[in-house]
Amino acid sequence: MSDSHQKSVSANADSIATAATKAAKGQGPAPVHLWNPPFCGDLDMRIARDGTWFYLGTPIGRERLVKLFSTIIRKDGDAYFLVTPVEKVGIKVDDAPFVAVDFDAKDKVITFTTNVGETVQAGPDNPIRVVLNPDGGEPSPYVLVRTNLEALIDRKSFYRLVDQGEAETVDGVEWFGVWSAGVFFPFIRISDL
Repeated sequence: MSDSHQKSVSANADSIATAATKAAKGQGPAPVHLWNPPFCGDLDMRIARDGTWFYLGTPIGRERLVKLFSTIIRKDGDAYFLVTPVEKVGIKVDDAPFVAVDFDAKDKVITFTTNVGETVQAGPDNPIRVVLNPDGGEPSPYVLVRTNLEALIDRKSFYRLVDQGEAETVDGVEWFGVWSAGVFFPFIRISDL
């Protein structure tokens, strides 16, 4: 870890929430890509694989607070941060910062809903990708929510996607996957089924 990651944290969840509330304006994700505040250290905050947010080892029970934090998350390289105009703190993310908990499919467009109520249409700007488990276990499917931030597609939603899947030839190879917004998203080669 770099020296900047080892600084003690002067920010805490309350100060981040206060700054985020001032910056957020209630219109969805904040423009965190435009902000370059000083790094204030790592915060004892973690997002579990199931989408549960923890602070100091305890689940954050206030849904409104989780939604607020979700609007100021940013990924730089492999690291995740909560970013406001005045501070930037590191947090841990076990897998993906969001979980796609449902979807609607109409007219060959798949629209996902995340655990924080955000919606995203799978398509050229928001691709679906599937990471296959080399040991033959369950795959890990994701959809891009916004810049560098993905949602893990939950099991029930992925099974529903598979039910809508079809075969398609991509670069001479037969794949099984789904279409959304004019783009085919391959899940697995037909020969591997």
